[in-house]
Amino acid sequence: SEALGRRVLCGTEYATVRYVGSVPPTAGIWLGVEWDDPQRGKHDGTYEGTEYFKCRHPRGGSFIRPNKANFGVDFLTAVKNRYGLNDEQDAQHGTENTLVFGKKTVEFVGMDSIAEQQRQLNQLVDISVCECAVSHAGQKEEISRMCASILFCYITVTAIASEVQNLETLNVSGNKMKFPCTSTSVSSVFSKLRVLALNQTGITWTEVLLCAPGWPRLEELYLTSNNIMVLERPDNVLQTLKLLDLSDNQLLDGNQLHLIAHLPRLEQLILRNSGIASIDFPDAGFGCKTKMFPSLKHLAINDNKISQWSSVNELDKLPSLRSLQCHNNPVMDTEKNPETLRQLIIAKISQLEVLNKSEIPPAERKGAELDYRKIFGNDWLAAGGNWNPEKNNPSEEFLAAHPRYPLLCLKYGAPEEGELKAQQPLTLKNQLLTLTIKCPDKPEQKPVQKKLPESMTIQRVKGLLYRLLKIPGSKLKLSYESSKLEGKEVELDNDLKPLQFYSIENGDCVLVRW
Repeated sequence: SEALGRRVLCGTEYATVRYVGSVPPTAGIWLGVEWDDPQRGKHDGTYEGTEYFKCRHPRGGSFIRPNKANFGVDFLTAVKNRYGLNDEQDAQHGTENTLVFGKKTVEFVGMDSIAEQQRQLNQLVDISVCECAVSHAGQKEEISRMCASILFCYITVTAIASEVQNLETLNVSGNKMKFPCTSTSVSSVFSKLRVLALNQTGITWTEVLLCAPGWPRLEELYLTSNNIMVLERPDNVLQTLKLLDLSDNQLLDGNQLHLIAHLPRLEQLILRNSGIASIDFPDAGFGCKTKMFPSLKHLAINDNKISQWSSVNELDKLPSLRSLQCHNNPVMDTEKNPETLRQLIIAKISQLEVLNKSEIPPAERKGAELDYRKIFGNDWLAAGGNWNPEKNNPSEEFLAAHPRYPLLCLKYGAPEEGELKAQQPLTLKNQLLTLTIKCPDKPEQKPVQKKLPESMTIQRVKGLLYRLLKIPGSKLKLSYESSKLEGKEVELDNDLKPLQFYSIENGDCVLVRW
């Protein structure tokens, strides 16, 4: 029967026809269907001891009468229904533009032109037939003639695309589809396609690669919720891809990423809730850059199972990484203070500019790196680190845990003994700092010493200076010089941040200008 394998809509539920025929002792024809939502079914295709069809779920099937099944409409009928282009609506045209309030009739000015524009099917540029139960293409020549301007479609039947000249974006998400399981001849149907969404379609990665030769210009590919577990290396396909979304697929392990690591133009990789427990790039050693993912700028690994800081260290090997989203991973629970957690990630990944959608200003990076250098200074010494370069030989174990530490020592100098003795946790509040306040451009102002809590914000410091100098805080520009790093001046440019954010210490000098 032609109905076998067809997709049907029954009320609001979708199903696939698995059987057509009689079901004794009842009379007449029945359709045996497998529901997309197995909770809708009653059995697995076996009824009263007879197997009529098979289901993947033990209660995913049931029988319905043919008149209860909506087999859908062709593409053009769906478009005409969606955009008010059918004859019945045309006949009613003219009364739709008025509305009666009590005894007054209100006319919607301009509605005629909008309705008329919608009625010009061959002028439509954006067309959506989502939830319109499209089941087949219909008259292909008519589609080509009527839809010459389409650039963006939500469609469910691939055959329609062959008659759409300029298809750039295609979204068939949510449709249970059959894809080629063997190599097919490459056609030009999708030659201009740039964006393709195949979320919740049941496609496998193997089927993606079999279809990919037909997508020569594809830039964005969305494959969420397809139960993809295993990847394969794309050979001579997907080479133009800039964005790949594999969220909500439980990948076998982090090594699957190595198989897609050589897509030359991939800039954005979205891996939310993909089951990843670890990330590594074994081709590069400590402090070196990997050859994998050469163009990757944006990475999202939220809601995964990453539990070790070593995976965060590995991300520093990505040569182009600028933006990272990593919320809701077990490793994030190892540090209770969210500000400290953020500083650790920033210090570990050198080129990061945006973390969890929040920009990293230069002062925040500097503060994070100085704190990191100080916090792990004692561990560095215990592992064989030394202020004397000739004796400095930290262990492999320390370098594996802190691969950026040697570079931070080169950048800021090795942590001095005095710093490490005075080391306090980042979370410590209200430790008093003895600071010298100078006005370098105003020699008549004598330097003064003040004891300030390190939790004091820059805004409150400006309020204190207003009382001292009688200069409004909005006109003051603050910076500081570290007693440990002579000649280096750091701007205090964020009024909402505390002094400890900038790693200010006892004996440092706050410089005030206006």
